[in-house]
Amino acid sequence: MIKIAPSILSADFSRLGEEIAKVGSCGADMVHVDVMDGHFVPNITMGPLVVKALKKITKLPIDVHLMITDPEKYIRPFAEAGSDIISFHAEAVKDPMAVINEIKKYGKVPALAVNPDSDIPWTAGLTEHIGMVLFMTVFPGFEGQKFMPQVLPKIKKFKEEIDKKGLKIDIEVDGGINEKTAANVIEAGANVLVAGSAIFYSKDYKASIESIRNAKKQAV
Repeated sequence: MIKIAPSILSADFSRLGEEIAKVGSCGADMVHVDVMDGHFVPNITMGPLVVKALKKITKLPIDVHLMITDPEKYIRPFAEAGSDIISFHAEAVKDPMAVINEIKKYGKVPALAVNPDSDIPWTAGLTEHIGMVLFMTVFPGFEGQKFMPQVLPKIKKFKEEIDKKGLKIDIEVDGGINEKTAANVIEAGANVLVAGSAIFYSKDYKASIESIRNAKKQAV
């Protein structure tokens, strides 16, 4: 099943509650929250208070992507705020397994995020302990960037590796996802697609969500 996770980075924050309710009623499977600190990536966005507010207005799982330095220091605040899935970049920590264990301690799903220029061998000893891998198809930091097709072989290779091991791990992709690029990432093996502007900038949220979800069927 293909899951769609609208990224609130592209939502209208002046009416965020309405935006979340709307994507929920239009078929979204989870809500994606991009957390940036201005250090790990060149932008600053939102923190645990936003997650706490979202938890009050939606029953959808909250998928938090920590693009921050020292993510281990912030697992507890984000977990207690209501995050259901917490992704972090292994490049930002000395001991990824310790962060994974910290996330699990709060009963949350741990996920590893991979930048477009990062290799994936470092996930070899960690895949058995996580619930998801997030492949970035743009360099994290700003919305509206162009999709990077060179990441597709990495997604495909990772999918083949976890299938051989019999591991049930979600493969999430974030960056430049729309009805055109979605077909490629689904074909590569992804089952969770993050989309921001393709949904929140459209006139018909439901149609946009469904066109992304069914992109593989439409592709020839």
